[in-house]
Formats: sequence, structure tokens, C-alpha cells
Amino acid sequence: MKSTSFITRLLMLLVCLGVAVYFGYQSLRYLDDPLTTTVAYGYTVDETVETSGYVVRSEQVLEDDAGGLLRLSRSEGERVSRGGTVASVYADQASLDRQSEIDALEARIGQLEYVQSASLSYEASAKLDSQITQDLLAVRAALAVGRLDTVASRGSELRALVIKQDYTYSGGDPESQLEELRRELQDLRRQSAGSTRRITAPASGLYSAVVDGYETVLTPESVLELSPSQLSALQPDSAVTSHVGKLILGDEWYYAASLRSSEIKSIREAGDISLRFSKDVARDLDVTIQSVGWEENGRSVVVFRGKYDLAQLTLLRQQTAEVILNTMTGIRVPQESLRVVPWPAKGEDGTVTEVQTTGVYCLVGVKAVFKPVEVLYTGEGFVLVQGASTERKRVFRAGDEVIVTARDLFDGKVVG
Repeated sequence: MKSTSFITRLLMLLVCLGVAVYFGYQSLRYLDDPLTTTVAYGYTVDETVETSGYVVRSEQVLEDDAGGLLRLSRSEGERVSRGGTVASVYADQASLDRQSEIDALEARIGQLEYVQSASLSYEASAKLDSQITQDLLAVRAALAVGRLDTVASRGSELRALVIKQDYTYSGGDPESQLEELRRELQDLRRQSAGSTRRITAPASGLYSAVVDGYETVLTPESVLELSPSQLSALQPDSAVTSHVGKLILGDEWYYAASLRSSEIKSIREAGDISLRFSKDVARDLDVTIQSVGWEENGRSVVVFRGKYDLAQLTLLRQQTAEVILNTMTGIRVPQESLRVVPWPAKGEDGTVTEVQTTGVYCLVGVKAVFKPVEVLYTGEGFVLVQGASTERKRVFRAGDEVIVTARDLFDGKVVG
């Protein structure tokens, strides 16, 4: 009797232990659920070649004039016609101060003339408000790309517009003020007539205040003959200086860089290419290959040519850049979410066979749905794909919830 009771208790203990082990296992399985998902989203990848080189332009250094006080009349990148004033030289400080007064008077007269000619209608006020808004946006954009010269010129225009707005809203008759200001301006101009000299542009071009000594070292002609070692050893000519600045002639610019033979091959195969400078230029610039120099230790000097946006490049010289070979847009998903599974495919003769197909499982409701994809690009930890099925429920789109990890996945499995 005692023996039977002991066996019964032992069996009960084993049953309870088995139940505890089962529930413990199921609890661990629940807590260690490998199901993880992520949302797929649109993404763009650029295939690029990184390099460092020089921006080359056709440049003419303006003759320096140290015989007085110099005041520049042009902003960076501004186009100047032949014979146009680039700078003024004043005999002494009094002459320079007098010119500042003349500028202030001209600005004030212009503001009053605007108020006098513009009607105080809603349309005139709205137009002025629109101009102020545009100048504010332009100042903000110039600050974002570090163009302080543009900020200064736009800031002056903005201040003038605000003053015009004040006069427009305040009303009143500006005629008496205009007469007095015009007489004062005429007197000042008479006094300054013999104390000012103009420096004019010998040719039409873009103005730049920066002379760095490379103007005679790097020219569109000489850069075509440089070897990689000569390009890396370039030094500016210290004898080339000017406080007046220089003119950038023509409409074309060049970028010379030393590249490996394999990189040059990729660039040639790419066809249409563009350059992305590391700073000061807000967008990618379309270029073509002008020349490829002779090979030296596996490298050659490649000269790229651009035909537009020269005004944005006046301050650039030695610059790092990316040569953009190809741009791909697709849907980004984690690399581990890709799966290759047997999937039915219809042949040309109408027969259906199973082929190994690349795709992702997406969570649709509570079920896993397999969606075939085509891999466009493989990056570090991610892939760029596009949908490869025309079947409505299996078209892969940005915004789909992709299953990254899960146990024993198959199409139609309930996982939610």
C-alpha cells in the first residue's frame, strides 16, 4: 500500500514538473519572440568617386592702384561690362566720407521718389511686402551656403525696402524733402568731382575680389599638360597680387583632379556625370570630360569642363568633390529582410514552374505576404529594391511593413 502511494506521488510530481517545463518553455518562446518589422521607405543612392583638385578659370588680374583709398563697386560674382566701373580711388579720407554721404543721399532720394510715384493702394503695398519677403528668403539662403557677400548686398536692399514701406504706410508729401536732398546731393557731387578716379573693366566678365596667385599658374590651357605629380606640387605665384581683384572671362570653368585608372574607367563608362563640391555650391553641376592626361604611377589628371553656374564658383580654388556616376532611386529595406524562396513562375509556353525568387515578407493585417523584389543596390546593412510583381496584392511599395526577423516564415502565415 505504501509502495503504491509513493509511486502515485512520484507520477504526480513528474506530471507537474512536465507541465511546468512546458509552460516555462512556452513563456520563454513568447518573451523571446523574434518577430521584428520595419517600415520600407523611398531612398536615393549616388554612386560616386571622391577626389580633390583645382577649379580653373580664364582670369585677368586687375591692375592695382595704391595711390589713394580704394572702394570696390562690385559684388562677388557680379557681371561687369567692358568699361564698367569696378572700383573707385579717393584722394583722402574726406573724399571717401563724402562719397558715403552721397550714397546715403541717393538711397534716401530713391526711397522718397518711390513713395511719391507709387499709389497708396493695396496692390502697391502688397507688391512691396512681396519684395521684402523675397529678400528675406534670399538672405536666409545665402546664410545657409555661407555667401556673406550676398548677405551684405541683399541686406542693403532689404533695409531700403523696409524704409520705403515705412514711408508708404505713414503717408505725407515727400516733395519738400526731395528738393532739399537733391540740392544737397548736387553740392556734394561738385565737391568730390576732382578727388575721385574710376578703375574700369578692360573686358566683360564676372568680378571677383579674391586674387590667390593661381591666376597665372592654373589656366585652361596649362592644366591640360599637367601630370599628377605636377598637379600635387602646384604653388601659387606670390608675385601676383591686387587689391582691386580680377575678372573671370568667358562662361566655362574647369576642374582638374588626379584619379586612378580604375576610377577613370568608371567615369567614362558612366556617360552623363556631374560634380558635387563639398562646400559653397548648393547643387550638383553637370560636367563633361575635357581631357585625360598621360598615366603616371597608375594615375592621370582628368580635366572636367562645366558651362554653367560660373558665378557660384568665383571663390573656389582647391576643392574636394564627388564625381557622381549614377543616381538610383528605390525602396530601402534592411539587408537581412531579403529572402530567396521557391516561387511559381509562368514560362513562355504557359507552364508553371518553381524558381528561386528574391523578395521580402510584409505584414498585411496579421499575415505574412511574400512580395518579389529586384535588388538595385547593396549598401552597408541595407539594400535598395523595387517591386518585381504585377500581382496587385504582391506589389511592393514604400510604406509597407517589412518583416525583418521571424520564425519559420511562409506566405500566408499568421504572425500578428
